[in-house]
Amino acid sequence: MRALVFKRYGKPDQITFADISRPAPGPDEILVQVHAAGLNPIDNMIPKGTFKPILRFQLPATLGSDLAGVVVEVGSRVTRFKPGDAVFASIFDLGTGALAEFALVPENAAALKPANLDFVQAASIPMVGLTSWQGLKERAHLKAGQKLFVPAGAGGIGTFAIQLAKYLGAKVGTTTSTGNRDLVRSLGADEVIDYKKQQFEDVLRDYDAVLGTVRGDAIEKSLRILKPGSTVVSLIGPPDAAFARARGMSFFMAFLFGLLSRKIIRQARQRGAAYSFLFVRPDGGQLAEIGELLEAGRVRPVIDKVFPFEQAKEALAYLEKGRARGKVVVRMK
Repeated sequence: MRALVFKRYGKPDQITFADISRPAPGPDEILVQVHAAGLNPIDNMIPKGTFKPILRFQLPATLGSDLAGVVVEVGSRVTRFKPGDAVFASIFDLGTGALAEFALVPENAAALKPANLDFVQAASIPMVGLTSWQGLKERAHLKAGQKLFVPAGAGGIGTFAIQLAKYLGAKVGTTTSTGNRDLVRSLGADEVIDYKKQQFEDVLRDYDAVLGTVRGDAIEKSLRILKPGSTVVSLIGPPDAAFARARGMSFFMAFLFGLLSRKIIRQARQRGAAYSFLFVRPDGGQLAEIGELLEAGRVRPVIDKVFPFEQAKEALAYLEKGRARGKVVVRMK
């Protein structure tokens, strides 16, 4: 089967198409014929070696984390799915990839595709949906009437997190460019800061939670808008010792991550806030609940551009520019 793989870490020219063996599902896995694969910024970061100390791959490794497609084979212990079922899933951090004609998916990572979405729309959801769900519901415990700040509201995470926060009854502040103001407003953003004209930390006040999505000093600046008892959930780091322990990493790595996050944790505490680093995990049960929201029209996919499979490398390059409004998706067939 055809797949987009990276052979070695560090150089873009190590990303290439390859013919690899079609995998066979284990007892608790399903084999999915991939119809579409959603791209995420981490798909560009992994081949560079950014997450090499954290994520383990057997090289050459297939790229891609999000998929939607049709089940063609099931393992001996699988009970929730059968051949012919349309499903969607995130297989991030599971040692396999989605940018291929077929992909192995653990049964507990998959959910039935929402009936009102096509495969491209469904493939755009898993990682941004699960990240938002785990960040806002599990970590921030966001409640009705609270205020959430999500920078870069027109991006993949931002477009979904705004909608989920509004579903939960929260008020949402975000940053974006002038051209994307109408988009984020249509998704439910209440306070919209044009980052080219204003600094969000000079305008926003008394927020209960921040979902950190932007690198640089945005996390530190966001502390200024928080009130006591608030929560900062960072998707971009620095990773903390709790993250290392949760992944069963060595004492040395826990110590190292503790050092890396010490400054931001101290600054957050000075504001009466709690800081944590979130690394999304696949979860078919949560994805099924997200699917119900999609079917009910409470949230919707936001897709910037769709590329054919043979242009998957161009799709990754386009995503890396950081200008996509919503998600970039590769259509396999």
